[in-house]
Amino acid sequence: MPETDPWEYSLYIPNDVRAVTVSRRTLRLILTMHGLIGMVDVAELLATELVSNAVRHTKGPAALRVRWPGNGVLRIGAWDADPSPPEPPLPFDRGLDAEEGRGLALVRACADVWGWQPLAREGNRGKYIWCELGSSGSAA
Repeated sequence: MPETDPWEYSLYIPNDVRAVTVSRRTLRLILTMHGLIGMVDVAELLATELVSNAVRHTKGPAALRVRWPGNGVLRIGAWDADPSPPEPPLPFDRGLDAEEGRGLALVRACADVWGWQPLAREGNRGKYIWCELGSSGSAA
């Protein structure tokens, strides 16, 4: 049974492709320990896409943020130091054989809702791309 108490984790990661695997495995452990095993597969896919974009398309550090407000909705987000907006997701059926460019289309297809916001705090700039997943474990 999922917890009703809120919690939040942040994992700061270097600009290193290995950070994607570290983030995915950390997320699996967090969700398992909080009784949200039914959300793990979709949440891992979403986090992988968000963190992968942050690592591949920026030059600075990044962070994975996982938040459970206790209301049955899991929020997964990735922060990076580049304030440029993300490229709009392509229609999911376009470029099915493409090696790149489908990350946010997967996020849009699998999450209940997603979005992004620019960030500026104490002279630091960047953006935060997030998505939400209901406790049913799947959206679409």
